[in-house]
Amino acid sequence: MANLDFFSLYKNIIAIPSISSSDSKWDQSNEGVIRLLADWFASLGFQIEVTELAEMPGKFNLVATLGQGEGGLLLAGHTDTVPFDEGRWSKNPFQVTEEGNRLYGLGTIDMKGFFAFIVEALQGLDLTQLKKPLRILATADEETTMAGARTIAEAAEFKPDYAVIGEPTGLVPVVAHKGHMSELIRITGKSGHSSDPANGVNAMEIMHQAMGQVLGLQRTLKEKYADHRFAVPQPTLNLGYIHGGDSPNRICGCCELHIDMRPTPQVGADELFGMLKEALSPIEIHQPGCLHLQHLHDPIPAYACRDDSELVREAEKASGKRAESVNYCTEAPFIQQLGCETIVLGPGHIAQAHQPDEYLDLSFVEPTKAVLQHLVKRFCL
Repeated sequence: MANLDFFSLYKNIIAIPSISSSDSKWDQSNEGVIRLLADWFASLGFQIEVTELAEMPGKFNLVATLGQGEGGLLLAGHTDTVPFDEGRWSKNPFQVTEEGNRLYGLGTIDMKGFFAFIVEALQGLDLTQLKKPLRILATADEETTMAGARTIAEAAEFKPDYAVIGEPTGLVPVVAHKGHMSELIRITGKSGHSSDPANGVNAMEIMHQAMGQVLGLQRTLKEKYADHRFAVPQPTLNLGYIHGGDSPNRICGCCELHIDMRPTPQVGADELFGMLKEALSPIEIHQPGCLHLQHLHDPIPAYACRDDSELVREAEKASGKRAESVNYCTEAPFIQQLGCETIVLGPGHIAQAHQPDEYLDLSFVEPTKAVLQHLVKRFCL
């Protein structure tokens, strides 16, 4: 470890593909990244625990612990990346390219590279003087199911006092974000020959009514449920995908709509789903048995840190930036279930995430190192 500089750390971790995707053609194991991190942190004296996720072969979490007892600080991040569009990348996504004061590569900011920052920061500290434990958490599948973070929350095998998730925030402490819900609405009618509409029940026509009800809910959310911590204050509702029917001369027998909803800390996922069911209830009344509603994935809750959080004050002091709220979501609500004050804070900007030629601006290196060292000293040393 001693002979690995910051660039070498970055180069080694980006070189290991760890894409997670709901499409099996793209989905990969993250074991290679986890084993690399195990070597990194073991060489710094950490005790290493690597766990394969139940019912998800090839997906692994890592918990590295230095020090004894409960409390202390958790530095957390995910080891997977999104897929990439080869035709739009001008550089090899699995080879770090240094160009124009930037490091290019898939995962440079979202967010495998954060672990290189952790190592770089810790190499400059005397870790033999810990008063509270320091833990590193590396999770699987954040970009899809968040199964890694969910598993950690459910197991609750440790309880830090404070947690920092190193997603790209421009080193701005993020103290609240919206959640994410993907919902399926299916209308089942009765197909038949289009020459006689009475011989069938047109699912597309019923879906038209259902969409009117959903858009009514969209307006209600905008009018009544503003949370002005967010740039887009209301819980949002987006109609994202629709498919129905198979031929113009057949009565449509089935129509399916997928929508995206973003709960806020004030309007949780369960409440928002209840509102959706209520909005669609007239459809079920007039056409019993035609409506099916289900989650496309388990909802990701909204998140908010306490206003009087000591962690927020220290992060603002260390970064020189005021805390903010954002519209995207992270693993924060699951990490927070461990009982710790939790913030999201890391190098790079979210605008570069999930983009071709993803990059880290090297101007973040020294400030990020300083912030991490400040937080470790404050809460562990």
